[in-house]
Amino acid sequence: MVDLSAERLRALEDHEEIRNLIASYGPLADSGDAAAVAALWTEDGVYAVDGFPEACGRAAIAALIEGPVHRDLMARGCAHVLGVPVVALQGDRATAQCHSVVLAKGNKGWEPVRVAANRWELVRTAQGWRVTRRDNALLDGREEARALLAR
Repeated sequence: MVDLSAERLRALEDHEEIRNLIASYGPLADSGDAAAVAALWTEDGVYAVDGFPEACGRAAIAALIEGPVHRDLMARGCAHVLGVPVVALQGDRATAQCHSVVLAKGNKGWEPVRVAANRWELVRTAQGWRVTRRDNALLDGREEARALLAR
């Protein structure tokens, strides 16, 4: 039987909570639950999506989900798919990197409409882990997007 120290157990629990938080983004975005998406962030959290103005704060993050670009995508049929994140813990802070693909229903079936690199910055709060910043950049050959995936 393996004896897990409290510190090691906490790290495992933190990794799992962060992975679940990141994994919940896609289903919440696809269901259009703007308030639940925004609640993944801290009150002053930032969501920087390549091609859009930076969203600062929960209201601005919710507005991305409630906005016409996202609503049109949902009406078409879409799926936000995130890869398994690589998580690095630093006490009560963490970073995570992953890929994301947005698929949309097209004339010939499902088509990728956005393939991006993501870097998440997170903090432990009284309510659990929350996102302080997410950078999402299109993997279109630019070094800036690849840099988000570097550890």
